[in-house]
Formats: sequence, structure tokens, C-alpha cells
Amino acid sequence: MDIGVEKLLDLMRLELRVRNYAQKTQKNYLLCCRKFLEFEGFDGGVDFECIKRFLVGLSDRGLVAESVNLYHCSIKFFYKYVVGLELKWKIKFARRNNRLPIVFSQSEVQSLLVGIKNEKHRLMLSIVYGAGLRVSEIVSLRVGDLGFDEKLIFLKKAKGGKDRVTLLPFRILDRLRRWVKGKGANDFVFESNKGGKLSVRSVQKVFEQALERAKIRKKAGIHSLRHSFATHLLEMGTDIRFIQEMLGHKDIKTTQLYTRVTRRGLRNISSPL
Repeated sequence: MDIGVEKLLDLMRLELRVRNYAQKTQKNYLLCCRKFLEFEGFDGGVDFECIKRFLVGLSDRGLVAESVNLYHCSIKFFYKYVVGLELKWKIKFARRNNRLPIVFSQSEVQSLLVGIKNEKHRLMLSIVYGAGLRVSEIVSLRVGDLGFDEKLIFLKKAKGGKDRVTLLPFRILDRLRRWVKGKGANDFVFESNKGGKLSVRSVQKVFEQALERAKIRKKAGIHSLRHSFATHLLEMGTDIRFIQEMLGHKDIKTTQLYTRVTRRGLRNISSPL
């Protein structure tokens, strides 16, 4: 198979687009596959020893298990859809790091939001927390996704290309109605200052500034607001199946991670001291 790396990547890019993979996933898969193809070259066959050496090399260079798994999945995709070979793996997946998500207390969330004076920024982060959105979802949110009467948000083609429904917080309904007044259903709820879609980095900066202003010292990213949404709902007694649906988790095991950080049970235990 005498095809150059760029041609192979073009074929992979086409397969990713046909299967409607998210833009971020397409970018990551192509980057990972490029590094693999350039590792020892590609002759059209399957060399399990080469794949093992490549993945072990990534671990040796300090890549975390999640990153090695990303490379692993991109290689499997490449062989299955570009080469046309369904691989029967003899390589075990790297064990995922068993780290707990960083979660804010409700008082920390309140401090973070109250300190934001800009109405647009405050509404953005309020929805991220109050609806459990990913940062990619808040920048893509359109006016037509807001169900004011049902108090629900209808997300279209979220992660994995799936639609899902989550909460539209009652506390911000009136402010949000005023904010989107005059906008069309297809308009973004939060546009950039120049018009059009906000960048993910812009929202991350808003969060970082709010975190600093609230003097919260946790090493948290904006995704911690989503973690906090799930954890606080569990502490309130919400059925984990509903939380799974609102977060858009395919596997209940992913949602069950939050049972390990909920403080509901710990509050009823006294220290032996």
C-alpha cells in the first residue's frame, strides 16, 4: 500500500466527517493518527508489535492514561474505516486514572457568580452550572434551544452527535428572557463582541477571572461547574438515572463517579476524635 501520510489522513478525515464526529474529536484523532503513521511508517498491514511500541512510548514520555487511550482509539478507527480491517485487539486498554473530579461547594458557586458584574458573563456561568453544560455547549447554545415554558434546555447534536434535555434554571428565567429579547431562534444566546460564535477560550477566561475574584484556591477548570451540578443534584436526592440523562452520559458508570464526591453521607458520620 504505497500511499503517503497526507493521503491517508485525507481519507481518515473524510470517514470522520461522514460519521459526524465532533470537530474536536476529528482534530484529535487526526493529530494522533499522524504521529502513529510517522512513527515507523505504514505498509498497509497490521503490526501489533509496532502499535505496542508506539503506545508504550507515549506512556514512557509521561502521557496520562486518558491521552494514551485517545491514541489507541484513533488507531482502531484508522484501521477499521480507512484500511478496512476490524482489529481484534490483543492489547489491553490503559487503565484510566482514578482521580476524583474537583467540585465546588454551593457557597463557593454562589461566591463565584455573585462576584461577576457583567450580566452576559454571569448568565453564561449560571447556565453552565445550573444546567450542567460543557463549555462547547454554552458557546453553541441558540435561542431556539431554550424552553422557557417547560423550564428545559433542548441541546441539539451535543457530544457524540446526540440530542439531550437538561434543566433551564428557574432563578435566571426572567433575566434570560430579557437577554434574548429581540433575537431570532437561530441566533446564539451569547455572541462574541464582534458578532458570531464565542470562542471556548473566551468563556474559560471569564471563569478564570471569576475564580480569582472569588478567591477560590482550588485548581479547577470551568468543567468543575458541570461536576458541581451533578454532585449537588445527588446531594439533593435526585435519582442518578435522571442525572445521567441530563449530563448525556452513555454509561451509568461515568455518572456514578459523582457518588464518590457527594458529601451527603459524610455529613452524618462523626469523626472518632
